[in-house]
Amino acid sequence: MSRDEILASAIDAIGDTPLVALDRLTADHEGRIVAKLEFANPGFSKKDRAARCIIEQAEEQGLLKPGQTVVELTSGNMGTGLAIVCAIKGYPFVAVMSRGNSIERARMMQALGAEVVLVEQTPDSTPGQVSGADLQKVEAMATRITQQRQAFRADQFSHAGNPLAHYRHTGPEIWRQSAGQVTHFCDFVGSGGSYAGITRYLKEQDSGIGCYIVEPAGAEILATGSAARPDHPIQGGGYAMDELAFLEDVPIDGYLSVSGDRARATARLLARREGIFGGFSAGANVAAALELLEGPARGGTVAILVCDSGLKYLSTDLWEKFTE
Repeated sequence: MSRDEILASAIDAIGDTPLVALDRLTADHEGRIVAKLEFANPGFSKKDRAARCIIEQAEEQGLLKPGQTVVELTSGNMGTGLAIVCAIKGYPFVAVMSRGNSIERARMMQALGAEVVLVEQTPDSTPGQVSGADLQKVEAMATRITQQRQAFRADQFSHAGNPLAHYRHTGPEIWRQSAGQVTHFCDFVGSGGSYAGITRYLKEQDSGIGCYIVEPAGAEILATGSAARPDHPIQGGGYAMDELAFLEDVPIDGYLSVSGDRARATARLLARREGIFGGFSAGANVAAALELLEGPARGGTVAILVCDSGLKYLSTDLWEKFTE
């Protein structure tokens, strides 16, 4: 739908986000980085796309009945997207989230009409850092609530609507907006939906495009099969899960790891140099893209996602301890 007309709802405002060159950050590099500003979606993240596609597919397939409750585990972004879509379509929505995630996300979901169930972290978890064990507790609670309420589970880790949203929309947008100049793509992986969908599309346009997975340093389970330090501050991914359904049969040209400190520092640099206020994963993606420009992507164009807004991290050490 054209942005030159009145949209029917916020659902129709999902997608067609800007692609911005980070030329100030790459001034000393050969090549460039182009960043898809996914915080321009109504829920301030890329997960709005997956939320819309999952719900609309469920409606088309008769899996979601009018007025039925929708349940999903979330680090906050998927829950926000589902809260928006469900509010407009009239479905009660229950978001199940670890207390390790930032409180801004819970408050935003509540403001959008969601019921938010916060799950305590495991005793050995670090506050503000969601581990794989924490996610298992959230999954158990989401499963229990789904059964109790006979709800539809919008399972972002296995529902085909997640990668499909990025295959149908995000990937084509990147290719169109860059005039087909993208030579590489890297993505911090949570569910794997955006990596899988965008990679499939880009590879169909040019099989030579290099596509790389980004993981937190110490939790590189996809790259190495083990996670020495599964706790990290990069919310929304890197849960030390070695089985991600969406990555089956999806080309992976390499793996990159970024420490929490480096992601934090790069997110701050992104804000100061480029005026782009992103979250931890944006910092991780930019840091990984800069690494690519120093190696296999030298002289090329690396596409990344700014997955969400820095506004969702104001209570974390991403910003509260920020000093010049």
